Amino acid sequence: MRPIGIDLFAGAGGLSLGFERAGFDVAAAVEIDPIHCATHAFNFPYCKTVCRDVCDIAGSDILRLAGIDGSEIAAVFGGAPCQGFSLIGKRALDDPRNALVHHFVRLVLELRPAYFVFENVKGLTVGRQRQVLDEMIDVLAGDYDVLLPYRVLNAADYGVPQNRHRLFLIGARQDYAIPDYPQPDARRVTVREAIGDLPNADDVFELIGRDWAEVRYGQPSDYALKMRGLGDDPKDFGYRRNFDFSILTSSLRTAHTDKSRRRFAQTQWGKVEPISRFLKLDPEGQCNTLRAGTASDRGAFTSPRPIHPHAHRVATNREAARLHSYPDWFRFHVTKWHGFRQIGNSVPPLLGQAIAGEIMCALDVTPTLPQQTLALGDPKLLSLTMAEAAKLYGVSRDVIPRRRRVSSEARSVPATL
Repeated sequence: MRPIGIDLFAGAGGLSLGFERAGFDVAAAVEIDPIHCATHAFNFPYCKTVCRDVCDIAGSDILRLAGIDGSEIAAVFGGAPCQGFSLIGKRALDDPRNALVHHFVRLVLELRPAYFVFENVKGLTVGRQRQVLDEMIDVLAGDYDVLLPYRVLNAADYGVPQNRHRLFLIGARQDYAIPDYPQPDARRVTVREAIGDLPNADDVFELIGRDWAEVRYGQPSDYALKMRGLGDDPKDFGYRRNFDFSILTSSLRTAHTDKSRRRFAQTQWGKVEPISRFLKLDPEGQCNTLRAGTASDRGAFTSPRPIHPHAHRVATNREAARLHSYPDWFRFHVTKWHGFRQIGNSVPPLLGQAIAGEIMCALDVTPTLPQQTLALGDPKLLSLTMAEAAKLYGVSRDVIPRRRRVSSEARSVPATL
């Protein structure tokens, strides 16, 4: 039997996929956003997606909903959203503005997994914000040994063609061995290797009005072969998905003005285009950190997407997914905004897999490759509106604040793009 994992703050499922690839079965994924829940359910049909606020759910509820009461939980993992931590008051974890971190700790203590993994931004390790981490360690110390010093890892060191630095705090229940941090790879994957085989979305007419089309791919790198599910990856212990790999998904085209395209064309590789402030990808380097952008209640704007190294446009969601180490069978919400947020908010699966692999080693379990191939979920899950997704999961439409309209002058991205 494969070890059981539970994903908190699951989003679309970057950490879920990383742990699955390392040999875990992700039995439950807790996520407050019903749009993200629908995407997670589509990609992980064997997992119970729990559309709830972690502040309002008990560990026993998660076990019951997932049908795993009485089971030993090998790992609880997640990254609490980091919209700004408060350090006002004597104890950081008692401040309601740090509630998500507080409830991560609470659920770890209630679920009593063999291991926990807490992921967050590297800024949490410096200055006064370290108080949050210090208090997490203090509260957990009675039951868990924490791997210290905690580390900030760069995804580019673990097979991801993107420079992305993230904090990982790892703990082992005191009756289990403490794992190590994964060793970095000697070689880095380049942007060219990641997306060079993908057809130019601008050349595919169908992608004007929908996010998928049947296409002809170019010559793939070893990395691209694995993303397409065509190459042998002895390190991948995830479930195979039933997917037609001649289909290009998550590639809805972006309309740019001719003026914008000329500016993109004139921008050198590795440089920032001064008007849009978009970075133009260097094909022989790595992508910059992909970010999600602002939330709905702050105007719902996408963070600057990188400029394609050869096409005079920003990257598609599929290109961003490749740069984030998502395989091509993994699909996102059909809209560019929701889809890109799901990518930018997530842990790159290969980085998550590197962490999970060390936990699997500490468990002294030999990972096994499942024999069954899973059918992905209903594609309608990927096109739900917020109201439709909220109705599906029986939650309030306003569980995620509604979009607040702002003037064009307040936009961080020029309206001409």
